[in-house]
Amino acid sequence: MQIQGQIVDIENKRIYPGEIVVENGVIVSITEKEHNVKSYILPGFIDAHIHIESSMLVPSEFAKIAVLHGTVGTISDPHEIANVLGKEGVYYMIDNGREVPLKFHFGAPSCVPATSFETAGGIIDSEEIKELMASPDIFYLSEMMNYPGVLFDDPEVLKKIQWAKHFGKPVDGHAPGLRGDAIRKYISAGISTDHECFTFEEAQEKLSLGMKVIVREGSAAKNFEALIDLLPEHYQNMMFCSDDKHPDDLILGHINSLCARAVAKGIDVFKVLQVACINPVKHYKMNVGLLKEKDTADFIVVDDLIHFNVQKTYINGDLVAENGISFVNPVAFETPNNFNITIKETSDFELSGTASKIRVIEALEGQLITNELHHSPAIKDGKLVSDTENDILKMAVVNRYYDAAPAIAFIKNFGLKKGAIASSVAHDCHNIIAVGTSDAEICKAVNLLVENKGGICAVNGSESKILPLPVAGIMSDKDGWQAGRLYQEIDTMAKALGSPLKAPFMTLSFMALLVIPDLKLSDKGLFSGNTFSFVDLEV
Repeated sequence: MQIQGQIVDIENKRIYPGEIVVENGVIVSITEKEHNVKSYILPGFIDAHIHIESSMLVPSEFAKIAVLHGTVGTISDPHEIANVLGKEGVYYMIDNGREVPLKFHFGAPSCVPATSFETAGGIIDSEEIKELMASPDIFYLSEMMNYPGVLFDDPEVLKKIQWAKHFGKPVDGHAPGLRGDAIRKYISAGISTDHECFTFEEAQEKLSLGMKVIVREGSAAKNFEALIDLLPEHYQNMMFCSDDKHPDDLILGHINSLCARAVAKGIDVFKVLQVACINPVKHYKMNVGLLKEKDTADFIVVDDLIHFNVQKTYINGDLVAENGISFVNPVAFETPNNFNITIKETSDFELSGTASKIRVIEALEGQLITNELHHSPAIKDGKLVSDTENDILKMAVVNRYYDAAPAIAFIKNFGLKKGAIASSVAHDCHNIIAVGTSDAEICKAVNLLVENKGGICAVNGSESKILPLPVAGIMSDKDGWQAGRLYQEIDTMAKALGSPLKAPFMTLSFMALLVIPDLKLSDKGLFSGNTFSFVDLEV
């Protein structure tokens, strides 16, 4: 195969007309050659940290869409399915991803369960980390969310890190807001990256200490604007990621969109592409070519270096996408599950009380962090209920692995005026999480998920919409575009119920993520990420 275009040599910061010759999936020559082709050839894009499960698609379906945007590889943390199915979930993702050309590079989940303060379906201890790290299919130890375990020298945590070092594989970090002596000790343990920075100053400090900062722009957490001004100076030690990307967002764009936004800010295009294409491949020792002779032919053709609209995507020399058409073929896959609870009653969500002040979770647009508010509760017939007038809504987390009483709390900024929404995508243990305007509506939404063994849904009286997620209760068995359309319909319904959030279901999914401060809710109770302990609802 021969292909001509304006060749973008990122590392040498030059663009020249040339021709690439590919044989047996490998670039055998790149030569300068005059021609009239105006399009640009460059290495493919890499998502440097993503949970494929959060797209609600299995890897093979994710790949069909991602290649349209020039993504040729990912650094993928199968943490979500591991919390549901243990290490067998990791192998499921590897096996499914192997069926398609996109180059998934999976990590060994370091924190399953993420904490001891919630109920998960699987456990991965240091011995299983040893097994996973020995596999050539595992490229790194994924995000070490248990930063208290690192700081206080937890033996099990340190064993996991040591196994990564033993096999010469990098360790990813997860340390939102960690500064000063604490971040120094965290880094000294051997942790090399962080995608959780949410302020310029935090990221700047971590970079100054030798950490690589990954700029995250997902469906819920959006840190691009806060961090992008660091790129011109620190481009050699930064990467781009989405972390969590819902299917409707994935259809619209991926890492190519971040490149366009960065260039629009006047940042040097070579620096932007170094971050998007080169740095992840080198840091994680990915099996991805970088547009050099003897490399595998993993590259893309774009119309310009402003918008990064992808004309063609090649992986291993094969054309896998062209002008909005994906050539990644669908594959058959199984639907393992782990949903073991029975139908709930409205009374299960009732909460008696006479408190004058309660703790309220404040959800923040575009952030995974939350605040703790204190507010007077609405009380009716001796029971604490949702207060739609003040946007203090009842929230519940229901254990999906065995029958147990729901955990109840209250949350602000979801804005629902009627009905309820619920999801079995609830980081990290993927119990059912719901928020609604009445106990009856919350119960209805939860039961809809129980009946379908997983999904996301919105309900209002007799009206309901659901995207079933039968694969571990977190991924669809549908075509990616079909799943995306169903998700969009439910998202639209949630907003019609009153939610002002840009991504209400993605935001909801993180309200049980205990390792992100501050106030969150697990199936075992209300939890403070700042003190790393349970707290009472009543102040």
